[in-house]
Amino acid sequence: MLSLHHEKPEGNQIMKFDRASGVLLHPTSLPGPYGIGDLGSAAYRFVDFLIGADHCLWQVLPLGPTGFAESPYQSLSSFAGNTNLISLDDLVEAGWLRASDLADRPYFSRRKADYDTAIRYHDEMLSLAYDRFVTRPDDRAACDAWCADPERWWLDDFALFAALKEFHGGRPWVDWEESEVFREKQALGAARVMHSCRIDEHRFRQWVFYTQWDRLRAYANGKGIRIVGDIPIYVAHDSSDVWVSPELFELDFNGRPHFIAGVPPDYFSSTGQRWGNPLYLWDEHRTTGYRWWIRRLEAALKLVDIVRIDHFRGFDRYYKIPASRSTAQGGRWVNGPKIDFFRVVSQGLGKALDELPIIAEDLGDDLGEAIDLRKALKLPGMSILQFAFGANESEQNRFLPKYHEENSIVYTGTHDNNTVLGWWACESSEDDRRRLRAYVGKDRLDEPHWELIRLGMESRSHTLIVPLQDVLGGGSSTRMNKPGVPSGQWRWRCTPEEMDGAPWERLKTLTEAHGRMPGQREA
Repeated sequence: MLSLHHEKPEGNQIMKFDRASGVLLHPTSLPGPYGIGDLGSAAYRFVDFLIGADHCLWQVLPLGPTGFAESPYQSLSSFAGNTNLISLDDLVEAGWLRASDLADRPYFSRRKADYDTAIRYHDEMLSLAYDRFVTRPDDRAACDAWCADPERWWLDDFALFAALKEFHGGRPWVDWEESEVFREKQALGAARVMHSCRIDEHRFRQWVFYTQWDRLRAYANGKGIRIVGDIPIYVAHDSSDVWVSPELFELDFNGRPHFIAGVPPDYFSSTGQRWGNPLYLWDEHRTTGYRWWIRRLEAALKLVDIVRIDHFRGFDRYYKIPASRSTAQGGRWVNGPKIDFFRVVSQGLGKALDELPIIAEDLGDDLGEAIDLRKALKLPGMSILQFAFGANESEQNRFLPKYHEENSIVYTGTHDNNTVLGWWACESSEDDRRRLRAYVGKDRLDEPHWELIRLGMESRSHTLIVPLQDVLGGGSSTRMNKPGVPSGQWRWRCTPEEMDGAPWERLKTLTEAHGRMPGQREA
């Protein structure tokens, strides 16, 4: 079982991660009959398969409610859960839906998430479940008690935000009535009365999401599986985070960003990535003792066991793009809060710097001093095997297995990469393929995905994470995301047959051969 040893390390040792392996699979990619994966039986079955393969980790993408293009990295809230992941079958078990309610459902593809249709269908079923929920006093009392917990300080504002967004036809909050944009007290009071039923339903949905997720996580933890979550460093502009706390972000007088986040041209995109997220006013965050960030990390660590911070380099310096630009070209680098941020946040979390259960996503070109910052914090970074065999010598010197640091997470690829087979067939050059063949000592590679999985298993990195698509041998059609492409992403799903027929025994053999099996499992 993967464990984070929180006792003080001796000498200069880092916080220890046990040698382990795991699989990257977002819940939307799970099998199921309702258009997208959910937190129901297929999720529990996936945990069982991980156990059977002697794996210790399940990595997911951000779990918040999705906004633009259904990207989990453009969430409507840093604290709310994605209620489209609620298991409708579990609502039948709870008595809020009937089996007959789910019998007449639309046709859904088994291989691609059909977000438009699936979200409409889930919304209809969740509203029906709410209608029955409100007639049951015991359920009502349990929900009210959960909502009243001080940890849910964000809930009422998010529920109001969600209700107003629906009322305004999904338009961004900057396009609402001026009194609502600027959160005038009288206008918000009137809105809470006018939309009281929808607000209450959104509170109900969050309670159901968190109840189902907590049950799933407890099952996984009880079987020795730890969940790796994901926090994007930035939040979406059209989010309750920015609407509620605009003073923490670099906005103009109308609430729109002056500058936006992204990265310059790199190996993912020749024009860079223009994410559109507003930038933080770090001086304001510092003045408040980084309270918003402490709350954000506290909330994340109540959902997952370990947090991967996406775009960690932004704490060292971040790329600032004029909002008027149509691409990421023409931006400039600006210093971030650096180690001061982590010193204050670690104190707020009640942990020493070397006890933070954080993975630093430290990828990209021109990283500045981000690697030094990560090492000073003794956080594990990331090594991507697909990058190890390209023509860039600096990437070879970092990502080839012989150069891996022990305190790191090795991946065959991430959610932003093509699958290994897709990379091999469509993106790698003949020189890239020759370098890989030479490195593994073979004249021909019939299964390049298994070669990279084996290299990851052999690596001295303490942790290996493999996207499920690479375990299945999926090609480019199973890719999760292509950076810089604004639509049609995040849609891949595996089928029940693929899940059941995956080579779990082959994974188990490699796991045991390379010392990544759990030391002990609870029954």
